[in-house]
Amino acid sequence: MSLVKRIGRAPAVQTVLGVLAERYLRLVRRTNRFVVEPAGPDPWLDGLSPFIAGMWHGQHTMISFMRRPHDRIATIISRSADGNVNTIALTRMGVRVIRASGARGRAVRDVRAKGGAEGLRAMLRALKDGESVAFSADVPKVSRRCDAGILTLARFSGRPIVPVAVVTSRHLRLRSWDRACFGLPFGRGAMVFGRAFEVPREIEPEAFEAIRLAVEAEMNRVHDRAYALVGRHDRVGNPP
Repeated sequence: MSLVKRIGRAPAVQTVLGVLAERYLRLVRRTNRFVVEPAGPDPWLDGLSPFIAGMWHGQHTMISFMRRPHDRIATIISRSADGNVNTIALTRMGVRVIRASGARGRAVRDVRAKGGAEGLRAMLRALKDGESVAFSADVPKVSRRCDAGILTLARFSGRPIVPVAVVTSRHLRLRSWDRACFGLPFGRGAMVFGRAFEVPREIEPEAFEAIRLAVEAEMNRVHDRAYALVGRHDRVGNPP
């Protein structure tokens, strides 16, 4: 391992980076003029809570902006060293972090999948305890394709999925698989909530797939709508 990587993984360095990330996120939140759609969603969201906030993976850095003062929100971050900085920043932003691998579709078929079943159980406990859960819904390493994991979480918890998107007019986009987007200060922002989806406990495979496709379409819709509200568009575009 190189010296730079060793320094970057030092706990003290990661703590400093996490604090700086939290302060930067607060700057972005404070200096962008955000609009929310639908307007005045509090009564509707309170009636759905706790719910599963479905987001595309590349927006995970700004999803904390949607947290209201009375919200209890949890999210899942891998145990990798890279996840430590995000954990520190989100915790300081008021989001409880679960350290485990995500409950991807393969975990439904194979409970031995590394960390998948553990992550699913942790999120089920969070929902049962009244916490909403922010969940990255992409198929692993495939952006903008909804994985079965988020539907499985809704199915076993009995809680609805609400697609969400947070974007800013000024941003930096990485050339990573998840098209991660980092907001910049002093622009416009949009937070969009989509329609809620419920997944019955007893459901046939064909109906399960139909809901998965509907959730994917709605997540893309709120994503595109959020960009439209700030006068921009997803430059990369959705995959065919």
